[in-house]
Amino acid sequence: MSDSSKEILHYHVLGRGPKILLAFHGIGQTGLTCFEPFSELLSDQYTIYAFDLFFHGCSKGMHGNDDFSDRDIVTKKLWKSLISEFLQQNNIDQFDIAAFSMGGRFALATLEAFPQQIDKAFLMAPDGVSEHPLYTLASRFWPTRKLFHRVLKNPDTLIKSAHFFQKLGLIHNSLIRFTQYMLTDPKRQETIYRSWLAFRMLKFDIPQLYRKLNGTKIYLFIGKYDKLLKAKDVKQLSVLLPKERYFLLSAGHSNLVDKASVIIRDLGK
Repeated sequence: MSDSSKEILHYHVLGRGPKILLAFHGIGQTGLTCFEPFSELLSDQYTIYAFDLFFHGCSKGMHGNDDFSDRDIVTKKLWKSLISEFLQQNNIDQFDIAAFSMGGRFALATLEAFPQQIDKAFLMAPDGVSEHPLYTLASRFWPTRKLFHRVLKNPDTLIKSAHFFQKLGLIHNSLIRFTQYMLTDPKRQETIYRSWLAFRMLKFDIPQLYRKLNGTKIYLFIGKYDKLLKAKDVKQLSVLLPKERYFLLSAGHSNLVDKASVIIRDLGK
């Protein structure tokens, strides 16, 4: 295991394959916990750099701090600088990328910054293709950011409301379980708050980004039973892709990486 540029982003090196893969995990995970299936199935094809994104695993804020501050906003310019330095340090020219859920924002930012150096992008239920109105409300305005933080600190009301909507058939059980898992632990509450706020500048014009790509092949994986990110949430991207690069799998959110890793292994044969 090594630390990346300026010791801001920690990463795990998995596999010893000839090709390079940069991998970005989902919220509440680490590079290792998310991409373990990749390590098992793709280690002969790839050397995988599985990053711990900010506020996750061994990575902290942008200034090495544990406490969130307004300086901890990830801009596209900052991300490009960090990845550029990482690539130089590791003598990497061409590479592939993979992302799950929240990591989709970082994959899209990497695609936007290095379109000529990326051969393939494997996006699994990627965040950042579209933006949920709740995220916009919670992250982009000072008063609602304060309210969002207060709700996270007192999640009982939110969870009770979720159970009420679940009884009405408006929310799926899996979303309830995810909410309970993420909000009943103070550390995970802070992880959500910091991540939502810090990553809010990573927004994308998907058609424009797609036009910028220089031969990069994007593969999109969506879980048929995923209640957190549905096919309609990535339609802006899916309609641009050839049919053979869009996979609607028999999976939910939590097992999508496992299912996709088998297909990605076969794509590399």
